[in-house]
Amino acid sequence: MPPAKNTAKNANLHSAKREKNDEFYTQLSDIENELKHYKSHFSGKVVLCNCDDPRVSAFFRYFYLNFCYLGLKKIIAVCYKNLNPDLFSQNKDEQAVYCIYDGKGRKDDRATVPIDEFIKKNEWGILKGDGDFRSDECIALLKQADIVCTNPPFSLFREYVAQLIEYNKKFIIVGNNNAITYKEIFKLIKDNKLWIGYSPRSMNFLNQNGQINCVNANWFTNLDHDKRHMELFLYKRYSPAEHPKYDNYDAIEVSKVVDIPVDYDGVMGVPITFLDKYNPKQFEILGMSASAGYNEEVVGIPVLASGDARPLINGKNTYARAFIKKRQEGIALPKESKPQSSC
Repeated sequence: MPPAKNTAKNANLHSAKREKNDEFYTQLSDIENELKHYKSHFSGKVVLCNCDDPRVSAFFRYFYLNFCYLGLKKIIAVCYKNLNPDLFSQNKDEQAVYCIYDGKGRKDDRATVPIDEFIKKNEWGILKGDGDFRSDECIALLKQADIVCTNPPFSLFREYVAQLIEYNKKFIIVGNNNAITYKEIFKLIKDNKLWIGYSPRSMNFLNQNGQINCVNANWFTNLDHDKRHMELFLYKRYSPAEHPKYDNYDAIEVSKVVDIPVDYDGVMGVPITFLDKYNPKQFEILGMSASAGYNEEVVGIPVLASGDARPLINGKNTYARAFIKKRQEGIALPKESKPQSSC
């Protein structure tokens, strides 16, 4: 889709967020393109899709079709009560449902029951409440899961991620690209408790009118993937003219990721798009400043002047910047166990 149209599409997504309208459905192709990089993590695991109606969810479809290929133990999908009719349902009184699928009878990825027949005939479990991920019923299902994979409500993204962290869950979820700049989310990125997924930002969503919207959205995860270990090639050399110092931070401005100097060991302010290419063995994230209200815990380095906390050059605001520094020595990242397939 031409870039010129993306601005309007993103505006639709932002409008939906403001109106608490989170009915944007992730497409199977985008799920496949991302999850193929995590196959080793799924073996023997229980996967929870807790913002997904199993009757229409592409997430549930993906895991059902690839149950044995991934070596899954169980899939749990939970549907929030449909308060308003949409393109998938015209029943205003629809109840919140859930499905727990354990692959019984399957010997390979040729499912005993084809998915469309399974969806048509299966009798779903009915929740007493509305299926909100914060409810006791849904938390009980969350506790059973090893990995959470879904497209949560963008308007509740901070709260949703906080719950995953509270219950120490592994996850691969979709979020608005702007979520990177949320104080709560960035702190997790800084502390290596969350990072950006493998796929490019642009993603296709299906809206309530059945139209495809291409928007800037990211995958957020705490599961390791190969891209996270790719070293960013640096060729630019430091130049005071091209890399001016900020008025209010002891750091230099790097306006493009490709312009990160190979010969500079001090603190650098880089665009937040750097996080797509962040290798924790190559760089250290010190903090970020994206607005005047950011506190010291998020900014991460001393502010040398009073006033606006955003990086300033000759008294003028720059864009949101992550503060980084090259590592002199690599760090060892934890390795995860890989249980054998149950199929």
